[in-house]
Amino acid sequence: MFFEPDRLNFFRPLAGKHRGVVVACVRALYERLHGPSADYGQNLTRDGLRDLLLPVVQQALQEARQLLPQQDEAGVELADDDLIPAGADDQQSSSALLRTLLRDGWLETFGDRAGLVTAYRFSRAGKLFAEAFWAIERRSARTRQRNVRSCRNALNAALRNVDAYDLIDAYDYAEKVISDLSEGVDYFQELVRRLMLEASQTPWDGFMEFLDRFEKEFKKQLTADSIERHRQAIRDLIARLHSLEHDKAQALEDQLNDIARWASQERQGPSTLDWMLDRIEEMVEAACTTKHPELIKAMSVYMQRAASIVQQALMLRGGHTRQAYSVAISKTAKLSGAGNAQDAFLERLGAAIAPAEIRLLDPASFKLRSASQRRKALTVTAQPKVTRDARLAAAMYRAEADAFALSNDDIVHRIRAELRLRDRPIRLSTLPVATTTDVLNNMQIVEAVRGARDERLTVQKLPSKLWNEFYAGDDYQIEMKHDPD
Repeated sequence: MFFEPDRLNFFRPLAGKHRGVVVACVRALYERLHGPSADYGQNLTRDGLRDLLLPVVQQALQEARQLLPQQDEAGVELADDDLIPAGADDQQSSSALLRTLLRDGWLETFGDRAGLVTAYRFSRAGKLFAEAFWAIERRSARTRQRNVRSCRNALNAALRNVDAYDLIDAYDYAEKVISDLSEGVDYFQELVRRLMLEASQTPWDGFMEFLDRFEKEFKKQLTADSIERHRQAIRDLIARLHSLEHDKAQALEDQLNDIARWASQERQGPSTLDWMLDRIEEMVEAACTTKHPELIKAMSVYMQRAASIVQQALMLRGGHTRQAYSVAISKTAKLSGAGNAQDAFLERLGAAIAPAEIRLLDPASFKLRSASQRRKALTVTAQPKVTRDARLAAAMYRAEADAFALSNDDIVHRIRAELRLRDRPIRLSTLPVATTTDVLNNMQIVEAVRGARDERLTVQKLPSKLWNEFYAGDDYQIEMKHDPD
């Protein structure tokens, strides 16, 4: 259970009025112990911990003192706590904070054998929550969106090495693909909400942050790490794993049942391998058909809103010069009664704009096109007529392209009828190659059956090879499973 005796009050530091100070200190501790610049060669002693927390506590307390009056005006109720005593200085505050984190289970002590001192580290629960606080503040610095490529590489490694650990890695990466895309959708929706709240001001900061993150993260997600780019490759790898030889598939199944017992409990069906491969394919397909379009739509909505607000701001800024005349007229009209005051104001205004220079374009420089020039322009821009030879060449090109194109549905329908007629499995080497259509059909039949999504049709690679006068390759056996009566 999470709430063990040493963690009964684990969340108490986050419920008081100094919770902002606690979060800042926890984030600084995680950066020191587990961040990119962490020093793993030296443990964190009490003196080092105090030196680390002291400047963080000073800055956090200053921000908290500025925030408390605003929360009181907004009616936010804050729980009273004894985390930091009233009137305590920064040194006492950091010591009190350290004692609280130790008491409530965020930190724990251990013996440093090298220095013969007591060192400090996060507890397991404290590390998990500290990582969440640390990651929230580093949204633009994280390297993400490589899970699609990692899923493909893990599947390839599982096929090459017949290793269950690679397959479990692929499953984890496939889960993270959807979470990454969902986080991107939430990010753009938050940007849109921020635009609506700050519509009166030009959102330059948020827009520049988006451009920076787009260059570092979303550009990769939409190009090199696009789910659409790796979708077909992941499908092919899953199909090849489904059609593994019996001994390799059984070895992989035994490994999965041994190291992934959670999958054995969650699976639906007799095979853990087939269930995991189907789940990976389902998650990738869901990311392609649902989350990826949502991300593109959310990004498009934000860009449209931001572009309209920025364009409006630029128009208003450019209209300030044109509004100066209206302002001058209104000020002159407000100078009521006294003609001398209006004259004096206009004289000062004239002296201010006297250095301005006005140049007018010569009307003679604008000439309409003559009738002959208009006819010449029409003849130049007219679309050329398609000749009979060009149409014939295009028709021949289409005919040549269609001559070697066969429909996968027709191939599957033909092999399904052949299997029903023979009532036994069919080897690829036994199919006829009398005509060009037969040869093309045989070369495409394995791919067509694998992509048919018919659970009754199965393709199994055979150890023997296929040789004929047209091509050479691996031999396959195609079988149709009959529905139980």
